[in-house]
Amino acid sequence: MTGPYDDIIRLPHPTSSRHPRMSLHDRAAQFSPFAALSGHEDAISETARLTDRKLEPSEDQKLELDRRMQALLPLLPEHPEVVITYYVPDFTKEGGAYVTFTGNLKKIDTVDHTLYFTDGTMIAPEDVLSLDSPHLKNLFDI
Repeated sequence: MTGPYDDIIRLPHPTSSRHPRMSLHDRAAQFSPFAALSGHEDAISETARLTDRKLEPSEDQKLELDRRMQALLPLLPEHPEVVITYYVPDFTKEGGAYVTFTGNLKKIDTVDHTLYFTDGTMIAPEDVLSLDSPHLKNLFDI
């Protein structure tokens, strides 16, 4: 059998004097899989992430929240500790989440409708779902 490469088929494998041989690990890395759809997995995770819709409190619940906030007004100089559950909208998709926060209430601003806490947290009263405090238990005997 004769072919076009008969003159070189039995020659030794050439080795470079300037470039060292590549390790098998490095050679294998050239052919490893790559992320052809970069960001695709993140997009799927974001779509699968669940959010809550904002609940609309009943009139009775609104009155109770208002009564609790009014009861805390005279206690503001003491910075009473409160536990508050409020709605935080999600800025990347529709919906949001309810978060429970414990902090010391600093100010209730009825003009700009904001609850201010000593750590700098600000919460809009219309986002509040529930508000509790050890001080309220004494006032309302809850």
